[in-house]
Amino acid sequence: MAFLMEVAQLRERGVAVSTLQADNSEIIGDGTARDALNAIWSRKSYARMAEAIDRFQPDLLHVHNFFPILSPSIHASAKAKGIPVVQTLHNYRLICPNAQLMRNREPCDLCVGRRVKWPAVRYGCYRKSRRASAAVAAMTGVHHVLGTFQKDINQFIALTHSAANIFVAGGLPIDRIAVVPHAVNDPGARVDYKDRRGGLFVGRLSEEKGLDVVLRAWHEIEVPLTIMGDGPERPRLEAIAPPNVRFLGHQSQDAVSDAMRSAALLVFPSLWREPFGLTVVEAFSHGLTVLSAQGAVDDLVVPGVTGERAPPGDFAAWRDMATKLFSEPDRLNALGQGARAEYEARYTPDRVVARRLALYEQLLSA
Repeated sequence: MAFLMEVAQLRERGVAVSTLQADNSEIIGDGTARDALNAIWSRKSYARMAEAIDRFQPDLLHVHNFFPILSPSIHASAKAKGIPVVQTLHNYRLICPNAQLMRNREPCDLCVGRRVKWPAVRYGCYRKSRRASAAVAAMTGVHHVLGTFQKDINQFIALTHSAANIFVAGGLPIDRIAVVPHAVNDPGARVDYKDRRGGLFVGRLSEEKGLDVVLRAWHEIEVPLTIMGDGPERPRLEAIAPPNVRFLGHQSQDAVSDAMRSAALLVFPSLWREPFGLTVVEAFSHGLTVLSAQGAVDDLVVPGVTGERAPPGDFAAWRDMATKLFSEPDRLNALGQGARAEYEARYTPDRVVARRLALYEQLLSA
């Protein structure tokens, strides 16, 4: 979704954008030798990128994701054509095969700084498969040894300063990492907090999102909780949820926006160090207070300003903090105002796209 929003925001400001996308149905399955070789270097994708450049004649290439279908061959293809390359770092794939810096529901940095990510293979970190993990480790290992990411990428974009620091520790050049967040379209005037009720979760229902701790806490919280999203964990989560929690599944962006206008608190219990929290910034744009897990989106959620934090996995702390916030509507209102002010200062399309365009111009002039 962030990719599509970014394309639309650029086009709305007069930037000509052509996209090259891959079909996820081809993603690595069992880590076969052919899949591994394709993830390391795809001749087909190299040719597709060269043809796209010849057809569109771009000033630069901005890559959002290349794994596993397109492979780093697309960066080399652009370099061969004399086109500068920007790479947004949406996750930690370049330094961690499972892209999350997490193992067994805990933070893990065993592969950070290693050219060959052998710990990921040992523990089967990618898709819980050693074969598939070996394929991903081979992709990152080969290109770290060859220096592909240093030679063929002119500019990296990290979404937060915390994420940028992690990538530097993982070996990416500090002088080529700029911090530019995602922008969220302005939903307009927000509903006054006196009209807001209940809690809200928006996101994928997967293990790393940590929603089970919230559901455990909600057994002792009387206000309703609405969950928007779908994923592999949904059946298990529904089975442990109390009666005042409702699961709505995947919803349209308009439905999510309506829910953020009416909720009193967004819960963001993610267990991993997310490179960014698009849902959090969407909440800010609606003037919605956020209760997040410590270490997940600390660059975004400032305690006492835009929301509060609770330790990841600590259901008692989540219960106590959520209960306290719901009992203090004036405090929720003040935090919501702070969230909206933070959005206006940092995350509007005009501000963010201007920073991105300035980065493009700097790159092209160099």
